[in-house]
Amino acid sequence: MIVTPMLHKFIPKFAPLTALVLSICLSLPAGEVRANKADTHEYQFKNGLRLIVREDRRAPTVAHMVWYRAGSMDEVNGKTGVAHVLEHMMFKGTKTVKSGDFSRMVAAVGGRENAFTARDFTGYFQQIEKSKLADVMRLEADRMANLNFSDEEFNKEIQVVMEERRLRTEDNPTSLMQELMMATAFISSPYRHPIIGWMDDLQNMKANDARQWYRDWYAPNNAIVVVVGDVKAVEVKALVEKFYGPIQAKQLPERKPQIEPEQKGEKRVNLKAPADSPQIMMAWKVPKLDPKKMDDVEPYALEVLSAALSGHDNSRLNRELVRNKRLANNAGASYDLISRGPELFVISATAAKGQTVIDLEKGILQSIQEIADKGITEAELKRIKAQLLASQIYKRDSIFAQAMEIGSSEIAYVSWREIDRMIERVQLINSEQIKNVVKKFFIQDGLTVVTLDPQPRTMLANPKSSPSGLRH
Repeated sequence: MIVTPMLHKFIPKFAPLTALVLSICLSLPAGEVRANKADTHEYQFKNGLRLIVREDRRAPTVAHMVWYRAGSMDEVNGKTGVAHVLEHMMFKGTKTVKSGDFSRMVAAVGGRENAFTARDFTGYFQQIEKSKLADVMRLEADRMANLNFSDEEFNKEIQVVMEERRLRTEDNPTSLMQELMMATAFISSPYRHPIIGWMDDLQNMKANDARQWYRDWYAPNNAIVVVVGDVKAVEVKALVEKFYGPIQAKQLPERKPQIEPEQKGEKRVNLKAPADSPQIMMAWKVPKLDPKKMDDVEPYALEVLSAALSGHDNSRLNRELVRNKRLANNAGASYDLISRGPELFVISATAAKGQTVIDLEKGILQSIQEIADKGITEAELKRIKAQLLASQIYKRDSIFAQAMEIGSSEIAYVSWREIDRMIERVQLINSEQIKNVVKKFFIQDGLTVVTLDPQPRTMLANPKSSPSGLRH
């Protein structure tokens, strides 16, 4: 499974809430949605492995995750996509577990499992009944240390990955636009490469490339284990010591900075691809949250701005571009507060019948300028902050969501202890601060524009069907 940079969100962008829920949330102080820090425990083992356990006994289930700080941003030219390919190969067996048996063994104890690859990380998870935690932990630790796959297995699986690229990217105009946008916006940052890899790199990838990636990055001192559910932290610690403790640390490859140079002019590119309607993506270079400067206002203001523009029926873009002006069939904004690499603020829209990308761009810029001039209303701020509190309430009802939140934060060097404080900081954002970030960062010299010129769908080379074996 490929995870986009929009994984980690504090404000739900596409989850409208009822008036009742909003009113309840507005009446709650921020402390009411806090995770009880007394229920969350962190441990460091001699081999460098970190363990974070959150005790949540509302249901007899457990989420067990292993996060590796190794994603597509750690790849080098000519070997893009290897992080995701290795994720696939991790299900092919070890010295003691036959190929394909991992998933069957998890299913045999009533669990579910899968994996995900992103720019910043690769993760593996199981969700099981609490008494089966040791079973899945033994399996996960085994493949951390003893992955074993043949050249033949690799040659079959790389075909699955290439077909996945055809299906999800090359036959999908929006995915092609996203890929082109990242490749155009960034020069030095490895974020310019697609998570799934360039097709030429996949075609030329060898089994030893995947094995080397495994040897380089899959080590306890490059991993975080997250366990959330009906457990006792001391007992989980003992299990981790038993199964993961014997695995030796490795000397990790040196990570080069690869600092993205300042953009000094607008970038534009047009894509021709089979589609029904013109589309546009506009991306501005903006700051992310710096783990060493958690009180910086700008990232939180950008997060609130994203929520004001997108995510509910009365958001700015939906109201102005879709309902009032009828320029777009849909429009939205996205921004990631937390990431290892540089960040973009992206606005995208699909043209309504008879409209052009020129019309869309004009409408988007007008919406941005209005915020720069007037800010956003107190009513909008209240609604956004209510959404935030509601999302945290809903998240705490899911052990899986809690584990995802902890892991995705920690992997980007943001401590789980800061999550509630980040929520509180968003609550303090005001209209003037939002106006300031728009004026500062939404400038022409920091803009990348990708437009889609739709072509007949008969140009599609492949039918819309999933390749055999496509699951991760």
